[in-house]
Amino acid sequence: MKVNEMNELSPSELNKKEQELHQEMFNLRFQLHTGHLENTARISQVRRDIARVKTVLRKKQGEAEA
Repeated sequence: MKVNEMNELSPSELNKKEQELHQEMFNLRFQLHTGHLENTARISQVRRDIARVKTVLRKKQGEAEA
């Protein structure tokens, strides 16, 4: 997901997206340790997506306070 797309989401939608990404990360780690993960690069992508969501969410919280 791109940052431009994330900027259009509301804070509640961003929180939901973050939860979904954390669940996906859990599943990917589980697959990695059981030997069923084919695309190991997906772990890095999900980790970066979580960071992007948190950054946009923090930005929106700062705008709401100002």
